[in-house]
Amino acid sequence: MEDLSLAHASSRGFIGTCDTVLHVRYSTDTMGSRRPVRVSSYSLLVSLILLLFADTDARTMAPLVRVRVGVILSSRASSGMERAAIELAFEDYYAAHPRSTTRVELHFRDSTGDVLGAASAAVDLMANAQVQALIGPQTSAEAEFVAHLGNRAHVPVLSYSATSPSLSPLHSPFFVRTAAADSFQASPVAAVIVAFGWRVAAVVHEDSPYGVGILAPLADALGGAAAITERAALPSNAADDALDAALWRLMAMPTRVFVVHATYRLAARLFRRAREAGMMSEGYAWLATDGVGGFLDRLRAEDVDAMQGVVTLRPHIEFTKGARDMSARFRARFRRDNLDDQLCDPTVLRAYDTAWVIAAAAESAFQSPPRNRMARPTQEPTATKTGLDRISVSARGAAFLRAVLHTTFDGMAGRFKLVEGQLPVAAYEVVNIIGTGARTVGFWTPLSGISPELHYSRGGDGKAKTQVELKHIIWPGGTVSTPRDWTAAAGQQRNGRVLRVAVPVKHGFKQFVTVAEGGSSTASANVTGYCIDLFDEVMRNLAYPVSYRYVPFHSSTYSYDKLVELVWEKKADMVVGDVTITAGRMEHVDFTMPFTESGWSMLVAVHKETSASSMWIFLRPLTASLWIASLVFFCFTGFVVWAIEHRINPEFRGTPFQQFGLTFYFAFSTVVFSHKERLESNLSRLVVTIWVFVVLILTSSYTASLTSMLTVEQLQPTVTDVRDLQSHGHYIGYQEGSFIEPLLKKMGFHERRMKKYSSEEQYADALSKGSANGGVAAVFDEIPYLKLFLSRYCDGYAMVGPVYKTDGFGFVFPRGSPMVADVSREILILAEKEKTGQIDKAWFGEPGGACRTSSGGVVPPSNLGFHSFGGLFLITGVVSSLMLLLYFATFVYREIDELRQAPATGSRLRAWFRHYNKKECNYPTFTTWTDTATNFATDALGPTTTTSFSVRMASVLNTAGSSSPEEVLTTPASEITTEATFEQRVEGAAAHSVV
Repeated sequence: MEDLSLAHASSRGFIGTCDTVLHVRYSTDTMGSRRPVRVSSYSLLVSLILLLFADTDARTMAPLVRVRVGVILSSRASSGMERAAIELAFEDYYAAHPRSTTRVELHFRDSTGDVLGAASAAVDLMANAQVQALIGPQTSAEAEFVAHLGNRAHVPVLSYSATSPSLSPLHSPFFVRTAAADSFQASPVAAVIVAFGWRVAAVVHEDSPYGVGILAPLADALGGAAAITERAALPSNAADDALDAALWRLMAMPTRVFVVHATYRLAARLFRRAREAGMMSEGYAWLATDGVGGFLDRLRAEDVDAMQGVVTLRPHIEFTKGARDMSARFRARFRRDNLDDQLCDPTVLRAYDTAWVIAAAAESAFQSPPRNRMARPTQEPTATKTGLDRISVSARGAAFLRAVLHTTFDGMAGRFKLVEGQLPVAAYEVVNIIGTGARTVGFWTPLSGISPELHYSRGGDGKAKTQVELKHIIWPGGTVSTPRDWTAAAGQQRNGRVLRVAVPVKHGFKQFVTVAEGGSSTASANVTGYCIDLFDEVMRNLAYPVSYRYVPFHSSTYSYDKLVELVWEKKADMVVGDVTITAGRMEHVDFTMPFTESGWSMLVAVHKETSASSMWIFLRPLTASLWIASLVFFCFTGFVVWAIEHRINPEFRGTPFQQFGLTFYFAFSTVVFSHKERLESNLSRLVVTIWVFVVLILTSSYTASLTSMLTVEQLQPTVTDVRDLQSHGHYIGYQEGSFIEPLLKKMGFHERRMKKYSSEEQYADALSKGSANGGVAAVFDEIPYLKLFLSRYCDGYAMVGPVYKTDGFGFVFPRGSPMVADVSREILILAEKEKTGQIDKAWFGEPGGACRTSSGGVVPPSNLGFHSFGGLFLITGVVSSLMLLLYFATFVYREIDELRQAPATGSRLRAWFRHYNKKECNYPTFTTWTDTATNFATDALGPTTTTSFSVRMASVLNTAGSSSPEEVLTTPASEITTEATFEQRVEGAAAHSVV
């Protein structure tokens, strides 16, 4: 027999010093195998009893760590559901984790829905109950103060319903938001607005930190796609009278799209009053945030009935099997009969997940009981101490916070993972309240934006899209057509208000706007003009009727800026007239798209001149800069050709004066293409080819311009450039009330040299007098005015100089007015249908009018400038420079040995030049020339003298210091003069040889 002892040692589950040993006997049979021997039942019973006692002792010796957690709820709110969810979460957690070494003790307090009540409850829990964490409070205002207390005591504060962006975990490190901030749902709200093509909306919000928290994020999310025109703040406890007053103000406004951001109780009362006021009918659109959509299950039937047609948001929740089981157990605990099979209240689910993360984090942060959970103050308590003084810093608060922030799990409301201290929402549902419930019509995710079906990973950036991507929606009034975002007729019919249209009163250029003399300020029939006809046509083509009347503004002649300020100051609803669009004016108002040409320029007087009478007319086709540039390039090209040909071409050698003259002669002879010098180098040939092309263009342009001057009678402007006006101190004019005045001052014109005019007649009179006779040398005005002036005064005036860009004339509206887009679209439609052209003809006549065949108009400069031929000069300059550099590089490389022999003194450069001045005798040109001269002498003198003459000729040609063939021939024959011809020199050399 053989014994084998199995020992059961103490472990984490069994704490003790005693070990239980069980002996098992084995016997060996005849085959040598081992088999167990039956143990007596008595021994087995004893072993089981010992094990039971050991387990009981271990549990007794390992007490659970108690973690106190405070919960602050409001008895005035429906907090019974949240409390039941919190308690159920802890029960479920410990049921799923039976070996947990911690247990959470809940301490509930009532905030009574008040900030002070929440603060008092928090102080009591921290100072007296010594809680390690807090759940709640439910509102952002209450949570803000409690979060400050949590930072002081290092107690994590977890809130599942305080969603105001002003309460940020970044500013309060111990505040943890287990929900999404309101700023996160601003993007889906903006996406819905843009998806329906709405450009304006009004926001109705609760006057609390929760209500105002969405305003700035929503404005940023909308960007330039839409604008918030009105804001209505409602107190949390607003009476029905206050709600009616706010609704009446909204109803008087033209906006018909309303965004509601309030708690579901206040929102339900608001919609009931809106239905009574007739604002839940056709033509209105209501969009509510998740403050309504997330609490639909808590609304009463009459509240849901008042919200028919409302579109709202709520966080998307996928109801898994665990969520359905939790819903069933929650119903059993809360005993709510009208609860659906699926628990659709996101707040209850977030409360459940918040309690779960507390339990999980406590397990991680409290593995063993702390020696001192709260660090007590060192000083002795006194009678004067307040509750805040008794709050101490938690010893485990930081560890508890870290555990909460790093805990992740699949919760009832979705994946629980905190990002920067708060829980983002993966997707929002867009629901339409219809009948007794809500119907999901689409989804929004950060990646895909608005879509009819849920897509988590589809390509996109989550930004608002300009086309509708939702299912069909039934709007208030039971209509399926999308309401307009703005209408003028509804507000006018209800309050009898007619829009005031301010128009300028002008003393000149009345074709644009004319106000009849003595007309009443309320008589629209007394206001006519091009701008008026165009505006009336646009208003008639709008999809909605607009009632308006023209109100003349008599001070517009002094400044159009004052006219524009009427809209900004709400003294007028819009401005119609010849008002120029400028950046400064657009800071306070909005403009439609321009309906006239843009820009402003200079108007001057012109005089007729016969160019042929001038003796210097041949210089006028080209400007001084072009003449100088041409002369420089003529000389430069001649120098390059001489430098390349000098050593290899006998025609480019001789005395310095001969070479200098040849250089200029060759270059300038290319003007008439009479150069006859033969070029030996391909480099110089390329230079001359490019230069001849440039000369061809120059001469052709010069000929054409000179011909035009000699044959056409010119209208020459008295002034052609702004700098001429400034340098000569001329007077200038501009139209009174124009925005051009400050621009002229910026250009450098002195105010004393600037005169105001208001009509075409005054322009003509001032320009005809001239600056020296009490008039002006030029008038600056916008293109439409100048063209109108030139259509009446055909001869004697012209528009010259550059055109300074502006945006033309536009109609003025208040900032954010939805009519701007509608009116701009109608202006574009009228232009495409040529209706604008018909109005132009009615007021300004045919384009060009009587001046169509006149020589007046814009007179361009008649002479050619350097800028027109800059490209040609650049090409020839680059080519010539490259060829010259290439030649000298080749020369240095080939003659490097000779150049190194030059002395290293100051005369080295002179020695190099003397070496360059030598001809290349072995170049084919000079070899051919020598053979030709020898043959010529042989033929002249006969064969008897050929040998001696060849010898002497070779000796003469190799004589140093000679720079030309003529000099070489005459060097040994002193009796032959240097003025002799080449033939004479050859004959002299032959005679000398005979002698």
